[in-house]
Amino acid sequence: MQIIEYLIKNVRAAARYNPDYQVAPACILWPDRDRQWEAIIPLLRAELPELLVLGSYSPEERTGPAIWLRCAIAGKAEGVDLPPGTTPIIYLPGISRQDLRAVEECPPLLKPIVELQYRGRIWSQTNNKDWTIFAFLASDLGGLGLDVAPDTGTKNAIQLALYPLLDEEVDSLQGKHLDKDFFNTLLTGGDHSRDILRWLDEGDAFREERDENTWRAFVEVCNSHFAFNPETDGLLSGAEKLAVHEGPWRPVWERYCEAPKRYPTIPEKIRSCRPPRGTLSWLSFGPTTEGWPQWNKEQENTLRSALAALEDVPPHTARDKILDLEKIHGTRRTLVWADLGEAPLAQALEHLAVLAKTTANALAAGTAGEMAAAYRTGGWQADDAMVHALATVTNQEDSDAVCTAIRTVYPSWAEDSARHLQKEVETEGYPGGAASTPAPSFKDGECVLFVDGLRYDCAQRLAARLSEQGYAIETKTQWAALPSITETGKPAVSPVRDLIRGGETNKDFEPSVAETGQPLNGNYHLRKLLAEAGWEVLDPSSNGTGTGKAWCESGNIDHEGHNNGWKLARRLDGILAEIAGRVSSLLSAGWEKVHIVTDHGWLLLPGGLPKTELPTALAETKWRRCALIKPGARTDERLYPWYWNPHQHVALADGISCYRAGEEYTHGGLSLQECLTMEIVVSSPAQSSANLAITDIGWKGLRCTIAVEGDHSGLSADLRTHPGNPSSSVAITTKPLKDDGTASLVVEDGDLEGTSAYIVLLAPDGTLVAQVKTTIGGENA
Repeated sequence: MQIIEYLIKNVRAAARYNPDYQVAPACILWPDRDRQWEAIIPLLRAELPELLVLGSYSPEERTGPAIWLRCAIAGKAEGVDLPPGTTPIIYLPGISRQDLRAVEECPPLLKPIVELQYRGRIWSQTNNKDWTIFAFLASDLGGLGLDVAPDTGTKNAIQLALYPLLDEEVDSLQGKHLDKDFFNTLLTGGDHSRDILRWLDEGDAFREERDENTWRAFVEVCNSHFAFNPETDGLLSGAEKLAVHEGPWRPVWERYCEAPKRYPTIPEKIRSCRPPRGTLSWLSFGPTTEGWPQWNKEQENTLRSALAALEDVPPHTARDKILDLEKIHGTRRTLVWADLGEAPLAQALEHLAVLAKTTANALAAGTAGEMAAAYRTGGWQADDAMVHALATVTNQEDSDAVCTAIRTVYPSWAEDSARHLQKEVETEGYPGGAASTPAPSFKDGECVLFVDGLRYDCAQRLAARLSEQGYAIETKTQWAALPSITETGKPAVSPVRDLIRGGETNKDFEPSVAETGQPLNGNYHLRKLLAEAGWEVLDPSSNGTGTGKAWCESGNIDHEGHNNGWKLARRLDGILAEIAGRVSSLLSAGWEKVHIVTDHGWLLLPGGLPKTELPTALAETKWRRCALIKPGARTDERLYPWYWNPHQHVALADGISCYRAGEEYTHGGLSLQECLTMEIVVSSPAQSSANLAITDIGWKGLRCTIAVEGDHSGLSADLRTHPGNPSSSVAITTKPLKDDGTASLVVEDGDLEGTSAYIVLLAPDGTLVAQVKTTIGGENA
């Protein structure tokens, strides 16, 4: 039974009488000298249709002066129809039982109802005192008999929290000690950390959206829990306490760190405070520093200067310095400032450290096959780390510092490996084969997805992304066709390679249709050959039916690289996400396998790769990393057989150099980055939801932790208001299940607390495989 139900039952019980020797009381008088119950009278009107109130004349609200009350209980007041069989209840705000007893001293306006104390009953305690809220809660004689602290602070808090208190279940309060903290918490909603963070963030707006009672309760909670008064201490004092986060402020800080973007103005308020010791010149990371954005900014400035200073440092020394900087600044990636994007250099440093470690191990040794093995087992991470580091920074100063570090440690490593590979190929031949190698065969139900410029490290990243989504992955390393450009390489990885031949090398390094001798002319004749060979050529908007064999294309990395130079790094994740989405759509459409193939990789160096001079008079055509030498011209350039006709030769630039100056992104030459590629074969493992169960759901604030039993590999979790509608997601992001079957979801909108939602489990293709209902921020529904 709720307290309001018990209250109504208790008040009505005052009308009980013994019909054997008593007459029914004319009414129940409810005196309330201190007006403690007045705030809930509007609520009680809906529950007590027999309730009348002493006050100004307002018959629609069943309120009026004493003489009107006499008429109303007599059934003579116009517009007032009391329910038959009920005893009228007259609430008397500001009037005590003693006022009624003192008939001769009673105010004239009260006298018309004084006699009702003899014909009616008074709702009062057994000691004849008026029922106060405290007495009603605590008394064992007619009250609820709860353990309520008797101090003034608790009584004041009860008064403020009366409205929400009425909805509490009496049984749930039995055995608890109810003090001012309990009642203040009841009024404020119980999430003290969230409320104080909202106040710090919103300031006056937080105060204005609360009534006086709720605001007073919030102030009392702050005084009691945080030794802090919002009214007298102010916002900046609160921001300083949050930055220091000692004692009771530690949970507030931890709550802030969970979702700092929900409170966008807090960092600026902390910046307006003076850090401890009056200076920002502390060096070490710790509790006294982590809460101050000023300290983080100083550390970023220091790191920027240190990276910029590597410009004239030998590579081996620069690598050591980068690793030393990582020891100092790496911990800042765990701080809230990194989540807010205020530590980009600390984020980039993680990747620069990988670059430093990887490039310390030279690849310039062994045969071409041994070099490929070394690159596959770790060397590719240098290129991957460089791209990640470049993607992390956005402003010019940070980009310049990161680019300086890269140009110090990367070029010599890449140059040495490229020159050694070129030397091995010159001696032992290129391991990539020639057009005479039979084209691969494919089965019905398989689709080939071509990606232009899917470099080895990008392919690794894409394969990892698809694997995390639960797809079955097979990979195979391949050597690109020479020269490593699209015109030569794309036909070489097509399933109609047998229908294409070389002939004499043309200036576009492009083969021809074997039957007609027509140049492929970009995509036109290649698509025609595919169609004639029974392949369905899918346009970007089509995923096919999953029957037969299909060819499609997605994610033109090469185009973005040529247009944006090293800034391709910032766009790469989006391109790979687009490719992964296309793979998912193809598999959902019914294809059993998707073979992801590419034509070539590329070299990338911010600031530009070195230039090799090749006189124009010697070249029939000159691209960035490859050239066609004029017949009869004498040159010292290394010549390599063209993939489509081994009798025709192409000049490739030495090392990682270019025939054009200022090229940050390019390909066409001979290096591991350009020529070693990966084919990825993707398929969907069977996923059964029969043995899946969401066994545990726990809420801490707006963070929900779940545990799943059963075969959960590849599944991810989301939180939605409508389980079948992805756009109804209320989680900050969908989370893949960890190996132990757990996941943590965070709701960003605090206004959703207390509302219903569904935890859903999703297969890699987005199919919903399990769901359970929950209440945001609370117990399971």
